[in-house]
Amino acid sequence: MILLNFLILCACILTCGAQNTSVDNLIAEIFRTGDTRSSIGPITSNANPGSVQIESCGYQKECVRRWLCKSGTINTNGEGLIDIRIGSGSQCKNYMDLCCDLSNKSVDPIFPIAPDNPKGCGYKNSNGVGFKIIGAVNQEAEFGEFPWMLAILREEGPRNVYECGGALIAPNVVLTAAHCARNKERSSIVVRAGEWDTQITQEIIGHEDRHVKEIVYHEQFNKGALYNDIALMLLESPFSSKPNIQPVCLPNVGENFDFDRCYATGWGKNQFGKDGEYQVILKKVDMPVVPAQQCQANLRETRLGRHFILHDSFICAGGEKDKDTCKGDGGSPLVCPIKGQKDRFVSAGIISWGVLCGEENIPGLYANVAYLRPWIDAKLQNWNIDPTYYTP
Repeated sequence: MILLNFLILCACILTCGAQNTSVDNLIAEIFRTGDTRSSIGPITSNANPGSVQIESCGYQKECVRRWLCKSGTINTNGEGLIDIRIGSGSQCKNYMDLCCDLSNKSVDPIFPIAPDNPKGCGYKNSNGVGFKIIGAVNQEAEFGEFPWMLAILREEGPRNVYECGGALIAPNVVLTAAHCARNKERSSIVVRAGEWDTQITQEIIGHEDRHVKEIVYHEQFNKGALYNDIALMLLESPFSSKPNIQPVCLPNVGENFDFDRCYATGWGKNQFGKDGEYQVILKKVDMPVVPAQQCQANLRETRLGRHFILHDSFICAGGEKDKDTCKGDGGSPLVCPIKGQKDRFVSAGIISWGVLCGEENIPGLYANVAYLRPWIDAKLQNWNIDPTYYTP
């Protein structure tokens, strides 16, 4: 399951101004905005993904990256198969490694790693980049499948602690949620692109980290009800263009995605509550966009109550049993397919809040990017960002 910072709001917050003073306390108790860090441990600095780990696994054998071994285990037609369930029982310590005869050892990858996608925003690498995983039993994404997916981290001494997700919309611009960016110390934020498995640095193409130059969030952002939950980050320097680092497209103003089947991604918790665990490998979940009237009706059946009014700055998705985003996924993108274009997507939503996780007929709420597009355009124009980066 994918995860999102879930907020449980009562209807009176949205309808009774007299109780607005209690919003911060309610958020602190239920939404736990002060406890957004991931338990996945330190996310270490980038390493050379092509370097060979010198680890003996037999006479005239070494553990090397799977794409550097000319053996029958990896196909030479461009598709490597990696079983992410391989654990300590294998000859090598890491599932990215393979016990390779030295005679089969290669300096360069034995298959091409660049996908054949046309240039432009929003292209999903459905078969992964460089290798395809098997043993994906918990909605794991392929490596590089969603090349716009970002991890927003906070520096704590030598550690980088996971805070939120985000989406790349230009080489130096991050789209995320206002509740992730508000009151954050810019100098302590690190944005990571190209990440997949947060516990290793042995992927075939390495991730990149950038510091943040400027943060803006919507002037009408409501920290209680989370209206207009959108923010942009301008990076100090652009990310490189790589198969696993590419921008996502933005939708047109007012574009409608009702009933479209879309993807949300993240490293957040797999279930609501104390038993939920943050994820190591990037997860994906497909879900339908729920029309606003239906979403409002469904949410009125929850603890939000019969007076709940769905704000125009939200789009709803989900409502299928055990398929949802959850705590820790805030700021991550909800991407929907561009009609008539294979494997091409726009960022229709930004994970914002919801009631519990993965409950039937209870959709999650996402910032409505199409509704908020004029605000995005104005800020990007101020930064002189070329619109061709995010235009299909």
